[in-house]
Amino acid sequence: MVRAKFTVMSIKDNRLIMECLYSPEVPEDQAFCTATPWGKIEMSIDNPKALEQFEVGKAYYADFTKAE
Repeated sequence: MVRAKFTVMSIKDNRLIMECLYSPEVPEDQAFCTATPWGKIEMSIDNPKALEQFEVGKAYYADFTKAE
């Protein structure tokens, strides 16, 4: 498994945009910055209960595991 940390940049309607934003002052971010993927995730979530779990400005982990 590979884990990355993404921050929600915007939520518009059901579209969610997240980016890796690492702060050099946060020890966990220092580790993520050099050891994990970075980039941007854009996704749509049609389930309102799932969408409301996300907040702009908050960070979330994305875990990547191989699909068999």
